[in-house]
Amino acid sequence: MLFNILRNGLDDPLQLIVGLFASLFVVFCTMPVHECAHAFVANRLGDSTARLSGRLTLNPMRHIDPIGAVMIALIGFGYAKPVPVNPRNFKNPKTGMALTALAGPVANLLMAALFILLQHLIGLWPTYSVLVSALLSFFLFAAVINLQLAVFNLIPIPPLDGSRILQLLIPSKYYYKFMRYERYIVLVVFFLLFLGVLSGPISKAVVWLYEKMDLLIGYPFR
Repeated sequence: MLFNILRNGLDDPLQLIVGLFASLFVVFCTMPVHECAHAFVANRLGDSTARLSGRLTLNPMRHIDPIGAVMIALIGFGYAKPVPVNPRNFKNPKTGMALTALAGPVANLLMAALFILLQHLIGLWPTYSVLVSALLSFFLFAAVINLQLAVFNLIPIPPLDGSRILQLLIPSKYYYKFMRYERYIVLVVFFLLFLGVLSGPISKAVVWLYEKMDLLIGYPFR
């Protein structure tokens, strides 16, 4: 995120400051919601592993991964500590894992919708000021980062949430062979992110999502 701001220039230093605060807000306030959503759904489906590990909480210190947090601030993509899940505790392990994995990106989409709504509400303010401009930028950054996290996590490669959903679509023997290379795949993914190879397609998906959500949520304000 900050790399993009710096790359595009610093004509408006306020954007850099707001972008930094939005990134910190996502790390300390919205990433915990993403992880807590995983723990909540897993617990509701019969697996109390995350709850017993102290992960069914919004306390950011239980969820933050330092490297993942820095990545969110710098490029808008990152991660938190994985929520522990034991699929054997689910009545249907495959479905349970998929629903638990889906809970995180859904939480990000709901938070993005909230921030877009707040943008429109702030836009109703009768006078335009530096504070209004800062708030609009803040909610824009927060919405975009949440959409980036949702889209990024839905990529069907390990260890992202999308890989847990993928097991519903392919035979188990192929899925487990695929997961055997998890540690290597994740290194390749983050390397491609830093090179910008994956950033382009993800950004296009985020822009499309943002425009559609903004059109729908902003309809009553037009």
